[in-house]
Amino acid sequence: MKWEKKGLIFKPTGEHEWSKSHAQVPFALLLNEKQLRIFYSTRNKDSASSVSFIDVDPKMPSKILYIHQKPVLTKGSPGAYDDSGTMPSWFLYHEGKLYLYYTGWNKSDIASYRLSIGLAVSEDDGFTFKKVFKGPLMDRSIHDPIWVGQPCVIKEANEWKMWYLNCEKIEIINNHPEPFYNVKYAHSQDGITWERTNKVCIDFKFGTIDAIGRPCVYKEDGVYKMLHSNRKAAGYRDQKNAGYSIGYSESKDGVHWERLDEKVGIAKSEEGWDSIMIEYCTTYVFEGKRYLIYNGNGFGASGFGYAIQKEL
Repeated sequence: MKWEKKGLIFKPTGEHEWSKSHAQVPFALLLNEKQLRIFYSTRNKDSASSVSFIDVDPKMPSKILYIHQKPVLTKGSPGAYDDSGTMPSWFLYHEGKLYLYYTGWNKSDIASYRLSIGLAVSEDDGFTFKKVFKGPLMDRSIHDPIWVGQPCVIKEANEWKMWYLNCEKIEIINNHPEPFYNVKYAHSQDGITWERTNKVCIDFKFGTIDAIGRPCVYKEDGVYKMLHSNRKAAGYRDQKNAGYSIGYSESKDGVHWERLDEKVGIAKSEEGWDSIMIEYCTTYVFEGKRYLIYNGNGFGASGFGYAIQKEL
């Protein structure tokens, strides 16, 4: 797996009150041969996040065709699981509707934040979304003690499969609460009620990798392949050797995974928008080529760009 970087696609200008910074956790939805819709999370001046999108040329994503001028999913009412913001995680079509599995944020005085997983549905390809329930689909539980978030969801036959982040613990490092999280697996018959297996798919390597971020799973040649984001617990915000890098794993059944980070084929640049971290990737195939959309420095503060796989 080798990738050729092509550069930055998009970064918010800060002209809108709801979008002062960040184009975080992008998701690429191929609508047709001329239109790729990239959803992303953006922040207002108080760091409350909402969801919006741009349309680009799928063959050359740096060619922006349309920039949506308002959010399509915003934070919930006071006290709700998403009252501090919403972030997109995974999109898929089901029964003619576009399902959005998203991460809802709550601020925390002690732990900075806690996350849970919500569901919204669109009937117009993502121009508007309606939250399906008042509460989250998944929240912390007896096996997921602190928070859950950033799910990846695939529907195969009559079974829905989810890979999600689970925060195992929080440690105070340099006077700041730092979360340690891994990737777990759940399954469902309807995409709404999920059975958790407490099965860890991608775990920590303490001292080397202390958090595994935003799983992106696709199936190719009968093999489940996961792109994920790896970071250390200390210094990851501004130190190159600690910041997020893109990792890679494979599985025959989607539950038991083999770590193959050395085969990922993409690294941080020497300088520029993706020199401190690369993370939160999404992927799609167009005209026989696989594309990678990913964030760079500042967890999406520098925007998102793309790369093309040299050989599929």
